[in-house]
Amino acid sequence: MARPRSEAIGELNQTPPRLEAARFEPANRRRLSAPALRTFLAIADLWKLSEHQRLLMLGYPSRSTFHNWCRQARAHGAFTLDVDVLTRISAVLGVHQALGILFPTEQLGVAWLRTAHSAPVFGGQSPLEVMTSGTLDALLTVRRFLDGARGGLYMPPNDIDRAFAPYDDSEIVVR
Repeated sequence: MARPRSEAIGELNQTPPRLEAARFEPANRRRLSAPALRTFLAIADLWKLSEHQRLLMLGYPSRSTFHNWCRQARAHGAFTLDVDVLTRISAVLGVHQALGILFPTEQLGVAWLRTAHSAPVFGGQSPLEVMTSGTLDALLTVRRFLDGARGGLYMPPNDIDRAFAPYDDSEIVVR
């Protein structure tokens, strides 16, 4: 049964709920930490990142802390990453997902990450060099660039674009 129009309009006038603080609670971060780090490590292996690059992407924790996290994650142990580290991992997951959408193979996506680009946003560096600068902003810059590319805002032409044959509607007869 449909709600009365006045009730629906009243809902539109309400302010949207703020991000719930519960998402940052230690219990939620603890639940997400091991699976997030295992996924990050799998992506880092795929991208052939060095230990130093992995540390930079994670905000440069100490090597002993990083290895402790890895050991616990692989053993499906419980530990709690802070919000910054989880946000960094989320950015990496978003980059990985976008590469999977934009490129037909993982190898082409990894090649794109490692190639220097003329896009001003990368300043002549490869996206991977940008991502391993150690800042969260750098990770998010690459993530946002790829999100824009997924949405059709920008992406340099590639083989798929060069092979594209536009639709020819000159033979359509309008009656």
